[in-house]
Amino acid sequence: MLPSKMTNIKWKVLISFGAVTLLVMGGFIAAIRILSEGLQAPVIQITVLAGLLLLGLTVGFFRGRSIQRGLDTLHLSIIELSKGNWTRRILSDPSDPFHRIYQDFNEMAEAVENKVQLLQKTAEKHASETQTIERAVTEERKRLARDLHDTVSQQLFAIHMSAASLPKLLEQKPEAAQPIMEQLTQMSHHAQKQIRGLIAQLRPIELEGVSLKEGLDKWFPDYCRQNGLQGRLELQCLEGLSEAIEHQLFLIVQEGMANVVKHASAQSVILSLFDAGHQVMLQIRDDGQGFSRDDVTGQSYGLTTMRERAQKLGGDMEVTSKPGAGTTIKVKIPKFKEEPKVVKNDDGND
Repeated sequence: MLPSKMTNIKWKVLISFGAVTLLVMGGFIAAIRILSEGLQAPVIQITVLAGLLLLGLTVGFFRGRSIQRGLDTLHLSIIELSKGNWTRRILSDPSDPFHRIYQDFNEMAEAVENKVQLLQKTAEKHASETQTIERAVTEERKRLARDLHDTVSQQLFAIHMSAASLPKLLEQKPEAAQPIMEQLTQMSHHAQKQIRGLIAQLRPIELEGVSLKEGLDKWFPDYCRQNGLQGRLELQCLEGLSEAIEHQLFLIVQEGMANVVKHASAQSVILSLFDAGHQVMLQIRDDGQGFSRDDVTGQSYGLTTMRERAQKLGGDMEVTSKPGAGTTIKVKIPKFKEEPKVVKNDDGND
């Protein structure tokens, strides 16, 4: 079924055409009957018919001009939008046959304006990002230094003291050396585990020379296992994505999974990522405690970051959650096919 806005225009044109046709035919027949004797001459008949046709054309012209005016308004607004006037809107009356078209244009213009504003804000923040990153790196180094001192450094000191006492203990009281050796084994194992954890924190979490699918195949099961989650990964047809889109999607997945671990108290999580043709669909669904909209303050930073990453790629994010019913995060990123480039010869021909 055609949209009602197009149906209205079609019927208005059809009714106008029918009315003009009936007007011309009816006027000519009435003129013949009323003035039958005076209209015997062919010249008079042609004159009357021409007059009626002119009247019909005049009515049709004004009706067509009304429709053309609506199209011109839309055309000029599109030109204004293409020139960067993102605030352009079209005001119309609900009785206008173009009202629905104008509404769709206004919604599109508002969406474009919001995305441009986001890009502008991102550009404005870019100047201060370097200092922010440097401060974050400094704070992270301080934190790692404290962790190394409070955990690994103390463990290594205890291992050193115990190992230093072993030779004398073996000479004087060999039977007491066995518990010390077992203690050394446990402490070294614990220190090794802590060092691995710190190395994992220092290792950059990003896609290095691998595709998004390969990265998630490796990262997702490890992350779920480390955090006691039962994870299921569903990946389909992820081909032709640019490196920038894959990187942002990977960061969105990481932020979403971090929210699951920190806030959801979930037992299982399902990560789905597939190509829907005109857009890439990402979904993270957990069976956790969920939340209401009034209780979203604690998670707002992570969700805001995810939404901003999606909007930078021209997409958006939707969050569905209820207390006790888990949470579902859906991200949609538009996908555009690159047009083949036309190579021209020296003479200018394709």
